[in-house]
Amino acid sequence: MKNNSAHRSILIVGSVALDDIDGPFGLHPDLLGGSASFIARAASYFTRDVAVVAVVGDDFPARHLDEMSVLGIDTSGIERKAGETFHWVGKYSADLASRETLDTRLGVFATFQPVLAPRHRKADLVFLGNIHPTIQLDVVEQAERPVLVALDTMNFWISGHRPELLKTLARVNTLLLNDEEARQLAEEHNLCRAAARILKMGPTSVVIKRGDAGALLFYPGGVFGVPALPLEDVRDPTGAGDSFAGGFMGYLAYAGDLEPRTIRTAMIVGSVMASFSVEQFSVDGLRGRSRDDIQARFDRFAELTHFERVTL
Repeated sequence: MKNNSAHRSILIVGSVALDDIDGPFGLHPDLLGGSASFIARAASYFTRDVAVVAVVGDDFPARHLDEMSVLGIDTSGIERKAGETFHWVGKYSADLASRETLDTRLGVFATFQPVLAPRHRKADLVFLGNIHPTIQLDVVEQAERPVLVALDTMNFWISGHRPELLKTLARVNTLLLNDEEARQLAEEHNLCRAAARILKMGPTSVVIKRGDAGALLFYPGGVFGVPALPLEDVRDPTGAGDSFAGGFMGYLAYAGDLEPRTIRTAMIVGSVMASFSVEQFSVDGLRGRSRDDIQARFDRFAELTHFERVTL
C-alpha cells in the first residue's frame, strides 16, 4: 500500500477493559480488552491521527496507555477514575465456535458519560463502540462535522433499548453488527431483506460480520462480500470484530475518500486486521506488524478471491 497524505482523523468512543479468557489454550487472566483497545491499535497502522475516549479504573495498568501513546494514539480522552476497570470473563468452547460469559463487572464503565474535548469534536471519522445508544447519540451531537459516523451495537441494546437505538441509527452513516444482531434488529431472517430494512432506518451502509464466514457490505448500490482468510492457528477470536472495525476505519482515513470502491477495499483491510488479531491473545496479534506484513496478507486475500470472468 502506498503512502497517502490525505489521511483523516479518527475518534473512537468505547471501552478499554481487562479480560479473563479461558478455553482450549488455558486460562489467560487480566488481558487488555475492550472495543476501543482493538479498534485504535488496528486503525493506527493506517493513520497517525487516532484518538480514544474511554474510562478506566485506578487498577488499570499504566503500561497499556503508555503503549498506545507510543503508537501515536491520543489517549488524552481516556479518563482514570477511582474504582474497578470494566472486566469481562469468558470461556470459549473447544472449537472456539462459541463462548460463554462467566462474569461482567462494569466498574467505572457503568457511569461512563463521554465529554469530547474541542480537538476531538473536530474528528473526521467517528466510531461509536458497543455502548448504550443514548450515549452514542450524545457523542454524535457533540461531534462538529464528521464525514462519517460508524456504530457497533449488540443484542442487549437491540432488545432492551430499541427506541433509543433507532433514534441513534437515524444519525449514523455505517452500522456494523453480526448476522444474529442484524436479523434481530430487522426482525427478518433473510440477511438481504434484513439489510434492506436496516438501510431504511438511517444508515447508508451496513456491514454484517459473519465470523469465520467473512463479512457482507450492503449499500444502496449493491452488495459486496469478503471471506475470512483460512488460518492454521486461531487462538482468541475475542477482538476479531473490533480489529475488523479498526482496519475498516483506518483504511477509510488513509484513503481520504468514501467512494464505494474505497469502502469495498476497507472491507478487505478490516478482514486483514481481524485475521492478525485471532492468531494471538488480546492485542498481541496486532503488535509489531510491518507495512510489508499487512500488504502480504492483503495480497493473500486478493489471491483468495480472484477469479477470471468468462462467458458461459
